[in-house]
Amino acid sequence: MTIPTVESLKKVLADNYALYLKTQNYHWNVEGSDFKVLHTLFEEQYIDLAAAIDKVAELIRGLGEKAPGTWKDYEALTSISDGDVNASSNGMLKDLLQDQDIIQGSLQEALSVAQEANDEVVIGVLVERLTAHRKNKWMLKSSI
Repeated sequence: MTIPTVESLKKVLADNYALYLKTQNYHWNVEGSDFKVLHTLFEEQYIDLAAAIDKVAELIRGLGEKAPGTWKDYEALTSISDGDVNASSNGMLKDLLQDQDIIQGSLQEALSVAQEANDEVVIGVLVERLTAHRKNKWMLKSSI
C-alpha cells in the first residue's frame, strides 16, 4: 500500500529540488530596479524549499524506501524546467509562478494517493506544503 505513496512522494521531492535550484539560481542572477526585493523574495522561497526537500525525503525513508538523490533521478522525475539566467526579473517571476502551479499539481496528486492510503502523516506534510506554495504563488503574482 505504501508503494504508490512513495512513488508520488519521489515526484514531489524531484519537483521541490528542481524548483529549489531554479529559485536559488534566480536569487543569484536577478537584475534591475527591483533587485533587492526579488533577491530577498527568492531567498525566502529557496530556504523554505530546502527544508521541504529534507522533510519529503524523510517521509520516503520513513516508509521504508530510499529517497532519490541524483541529478539523473530528479531529471527523470521532475516537471520543472531549468531556469534562464538571462531572463528579465519579470520573466523570472512569471517562470516561478508557472512552477508553483506545477508543484501544486504534484502535491495534489500525492495528497490523493496518501488520502487513499489513509496515511495521516503524509497527508499533514502535503497539506502544509500546498499551503506554502499557495502563498508563494500569491507573493510571486503580486510582484509582477
